Amino acid sequence: MADFNPYQAPSAHVEDLEADVDEMELAGRGTRLGAVMIDSLIFMVPLLFAMLPMLFFAAKRGTEGFGVGAIISIAVGLLGVLAIFVIDLVMLHRTGQTIGKRLLNVKIVRTDGSRAGLTRIFFLRLFVPGLIGGIPFVGAIFSLVDPLFIFQESRRCVHDLIADTMVVMA
Repeated sequence: MADFNPYQAPSAHVEDLEADVDEMELAGRGTRLGAVMIDSLIFMVPLLFAMLPMLFFAAKRGTEGFGVGAIISIAVGLLGVLAIFVIDLVMLHRTGQTIGKRLLNVKIVRTDGSRAGLTRIFFLRLFVPGLIGGIPFVGAIFSLVDPLFIFQESRRCVHDLIADTMVVMA
């Protein structure tokens, strides 16, 4: 009874929540492609909402201007794109998934199996490759080579290598 201390902080055995990297299953190439396609289609819906009325007004009125209706549809479409972008950022922060990745049950993690933070995902996986992709000539080559790296055994694209991430089954 000498070991008992009523003022001692409670203790509990907590298992490490990070998954073992060897137990993780890499996401398939087709699954990753499907997730990107779903995300792209989701972004296209509000863009089409903004573009179709513009085309309609342009065909009807010619070069006279688009009017208030077209401006409203453009604003609503852009707000839709912004809303989807914010939703994706929140999901990436919480689970490492976008809408498409969640639908196909895959997620982004660090190569050691730990959670990839939003800063890492946004800046190193999206922003840096986007900047490189914007460089004349070099950007076009990078944008072609980046996804082709998925055919390595590790199934990691160049943006995964830059961010020290991988996509695994959730």
